[in-house]
Amino acid sequence: MKKFLLFAFILFSTHNLMAQQDTIVNSLEKNNEVKLNAVMLLVGAFEMNYERNLSDDSSAGVSVFIPFDDENLDGDLNYYISPYYRLYFSRKYAAGFFVEGFTMINSINSEERWVLDNNGNFVETKEDTYTDFALGFGVGGKWVTKRGIVFELVGGMGRNLLHADETGTTIVGKFGFNLGYRF
Repeated sequence: MKKFLLFAFILFSTHNLMAQQDTIVNSLEKNNEVKLNAVMLLVGAFEMNYERNLSDDSSAGVSVFIPFDDENLDGDLNYYISPYYRLYFSRKYAAGFFVEGFTMINSINSEERWVLDNNGNFVETKEDTYTDFALGFGVGGKWVTKRGIVFELVGGMGRNLLHADETGTTIVGKFGFNLGYRF
């Protein structure tokens, strides 16, 4: 009888320990991230990112870019909104080396041009604003600390598809050093 009770006690204790193992959650496997591009802040623009980790090797997110200092930024970009999808090639949860595919909706001012009118005189054309759509890809790396702080290096290029001739902007880029938090 003592052997049976000892056996039953060991059996139920082992079952309890296995059940407790299933409830342990890794603090790094959280699904939401917010990030700020530190490089763009230095040159006079605000770029914020939100990313949702879909699994240990993929995520989807969106970047919003708004310039606030026209003197430092050389270009006619007014803003962009860029959804993206990433694939990670690491054993860590949504971290390490990644490739990304992105789309971009951007607003660009066209270049001012001088053209000949019917009388042979040069006249300045007015500057127009165009909304364009781009497709692109990028690469980068992401590191996450145990406390959930995110460091990310990313770079990518895309091509405007709708108004590249009118704006003079065919190639668009995304790059930066993002700092953020995973929660």
